[in-house]
Amino acid sequence: MGTHFSAPIAEQIWDAKYRFKQFDGTPIDQDVEDSWRRIAKHLASAEKDPELWEPKFYEALEDFKFLPAGRITAGAGTDRSVTLFNCFVMGSIPDSMDGIFSMLKEAALTMQQGGGIGYDFSTIRPSGAEVKGVAADASGPLTFMDVWDAMCRTVMSAGSRRGAMMATMRCDHPDILKFIEAKRDPKRLRMFNMSVLVTDDFMAAVKADGLWELHFQKKIYKTMAARELWNHIMQATYDVAEPGVIFIDRINKMNNLGYCETIAATNPCGEQPLPPYGACLLGSINLARLIENPFGNDSGIDRRKLSKLVRTAVRMMDNVIEVSNFPLQQQRQEALDKRRIGLGVTGLADALIMCGLIYGSDEACRQTEEWLRCIAIEAYLASADLAAEKGSFPLLDREKFLASGNMQQMPKIVHDAVRSFGIRNALLTSIAPTGTISLYAGNVSSGIEPVFAHEYTRKVLQKDGSKVEEVVQDFAVKAYWDWFGEGGSQHPGDLPATFVTAQDLPPEAHIRMQAAAQKWIDSSISKTINLPADISFDDFQQVYMDAYDSGCKGCTTYRPNDVTGSVLSVAPKPEAEAAPEPAKEVQAVEQPADRPEHLNGTTYKLKWPNDPHAIYVTVNDKDGRPFEVFFNTKNTGHQAWMMALSRTISAVFRRGGDSRFIAQELMEVFDPKGGAWVNGTYVPSLIAAIGQLLSRHMDGGLCGAVRAGEISLNDALGVGGSSISAAACTSCGALALVMSGGCSTCSSCGYSKCG
Repeated sequence: MGTHFSAPIAEQIWDAKYRFKQFDGTPIDQDVEDSWRRIAKHLASAEKDPELWEPKFYEALEDFKFLPAGRITAGAGTDRSVTLFNCFVMGSIPDSMDGIFSMLKEAALTMQQGGGIGYDFSTIRPSGAEVKGVAADASGPLTFMDVWDAMCRTVMSAGSRRGAMMATMRCDHPDILKFIEAKRDPKRLRMFNMSVLVTDDFMAAVKADGLWELHFQKKIYKTMAARELWNHIMQATYDVAEPGVIFIDRINKMNNLGYCETIAATNPCGEQPLPPYGACLLGSINLARLIENPFGNDSGIDRRKLSKLVRTAVRMMDNVIEVSNFPLQQQRQEALDKRRIGLGVTGLADALIMCGLIYGSDEACRQTEEWLRCIAIEAYLASADLAAEKGSFPLLDREKFLASGNMQQMPKIVHDAVRSFGIRNALLTSIAPTGTISLYAGNVSSGIEPVFAHEYTRKVLQKDGSKVEEVVQDFAVKAYWDWFGEGGSQHPGDLPATFVTAQDLPPEAHIRMQAAAQKWIDSSISKTINLPADISFDDFQQVYMDAYDSGCKGCTTYRPNDVTGSVLSVAPKPEAEAAPEPAKEVQAVEQPADRPEHLNGTTYKLKWPNDPHAIYVTVNDKDGRPFEVFFNTKNTGHQAWMMALSRTISAVFRRGGDSRFIAQELMEVFDPKGGAWVNGTYVPSLIAAIGQLLSRHMDGGLCGAVRAGEISLNDALGVGGSSISAAACTSCGALALVMSGGCSTCSSCGYSKCG
């Protein structure tokens, strides 16, 4: 088993995420070939001649050349009641209490089957608006977003997958300033990604230093300088990495279906702008696996092989629409009416390296555009062939479709094919964040992102409870040393100059690559522009202006900050002549450390609504880190579970290392009887309130010491020989979160915020 895996982490991700097992954990897929057979067989079942197509589908999957999205890889052929679609944009939210909570129910049902969701909250009246018939003022969209956030935590705590949601709001909504500032509270709306829908008129007003009206249903609530609102968006994003920006007019103008739909929201990571009840169906061509003669003078991709793979992938993805479950009938109907798919790429940065090109250079942009042009044309021709065989999507209007903004750049051969045969799929291309899937494929670079790090060290828990260290290399790095490294040095510092990482690149290199890719992507692209913490605010704003001016459909950046922390940052390279210093490491120990006779601590008073007795939480520290915790209350109904909780938490604290994950886990516990509003913030349970308290305490201790420069983040979290330092993954606690493609993904356990 495992002969097809190029790295241990790939096999571990497969086993944890995608391997079909019985409910007791007994494997059904004995090896990855079984997984490919399972997927190929299920998708071929939609064909008139399944036996003809099953081996062709298997061939596309073999050696990770075509990577269906995680829901397909995990769910196809399992006969389980799950959707094979990654995510959905839900129906438009009615501006009424009944309508709002009806939408909440639909969202819960969708998440229950494993689908992420996107919503536009612009349809809800602003705070302070009159609610006729009840003599009251509206609470506004943000309060209902808190309810959605709590729902997502509830569904997440009931299942194995973590929830993902996108919230959008128009730049002319009266509550837009509240929306922009919401994520400054580090405990609020954690289950949401948030983006502002920016219009062309607004961007023109910003550039002209004009005025901007905030209105709802033709009533103007406020007039302000457009540049002031823009600065609010930029400052919040600069400070806390959200909200993102979506250029919504450009999306609608370029939409193939502009004649029959209006888009106002996206899926959680932004690569699929979708109409109400639109479904997100994703798959990726793994460019890194297609490079022939890597690192040679004539390295490249065989176009005939690429064409064949794209055509097979389109057919497979179209079949997913036929065989998948849908949480709601409206989602099924929307998918059948338009048959949208999102075929993209992953491993682009590795492919460029293997061809001797530097990410972000003019040559790399030209090559990226050429590859994606080939994929787009072949995908559209494949869809036209499918239309001739199986029929076009029902809402096709050929002349209006061919007149759309996106189709104007397509060559004559595509127009002729659509006129002759129609087209099976309304939209065909999209580039998703492929963090977990890319790990499964051998740690290829994710989507169109640059390589984040050449290598890092992860600690792997063994069955006997011990930990071993494992070096994880980027796919292109490993390929290079496999090709050239025999008998030579294998230190990443010896790699050629083409092996750039995200830390080496200026912002404009990211924008150039995103713009080059967007030319041939009919939906959108999920991409994160990682920026240094010390970038000036003026330079930061210019990134967004450049993204707009270069034709991108959106822009997402990540700059390390005090709210979200530093997500997988690479330590500076030492000077060549300097001897490496011994690593300062906080080692996890097999047994809890002995308790000193005296410890200093802090006692907090926690008052939970409707409980007459306060809870007193004492946290004792040792060497600047929490060492033990005690709870005290007169409420006898709490004493048993509080004693158990305090002993468990204290045992974790006393083993050393980073323990902030335990506060995060507590904060994600939802009381089925309902939470409470505490100081204007919804807290989902008393245990979550304890988690928030512990988190604040640790932010003042361990994190405070890190920010003050007393100890490095690398030292504080005990990376142990790795060149990577990071905040811990909230799922496994490993120091391996990558902010990539608009989504944080753990390169140790494969957890992805975007599911």
